[in-house]
Amino acid sequence: MENPEIAVAFLRMCAHGEVRDAYERHVAAGFVHHNAWFPGDRESLLLAMEQSAAKEPNKAFEPKQVVDGGDRVAVLSHLVRADAGVEVAVVHILRFEAGRIVEMWDIGQEIPKDSPNALGMF
Repeated sequence: MENPEIAVAFLRMCAHGEVRDAYERHVAAGFVHHNAWFPGDRESLLLAMEQSAAKEPNKAFEPKQVVDGGDRVAVLSHLVRADAGVEVAVVHILRFEAGRIVEMWDIGQEIPKDSPNALGMF
């Protein structure tokens, strides 16, 4: 698999509750992340993603655009948190080494229900 395919597979697996398997397949042992809500180590984010998946099993996740920057891949996605009644545009930036994710950034913006922009967020 190429880095963009790995990025999308990893994010889909995590969104669908297959977090531990996603980490085992695609994430390096020394992985770090920049999510401001959790400590920056691999295990902290893995556990947080597992808890999120268990708490909200009805999430829908759809990648809309993937930008291949070689060792960095950006994925713009539509996340629907059905139980919370919230839709979010999310950008994940993943850095790769030897076909494994070694670093990740994520940025999200709630999608307004009544946006004046007819083009939408995607």
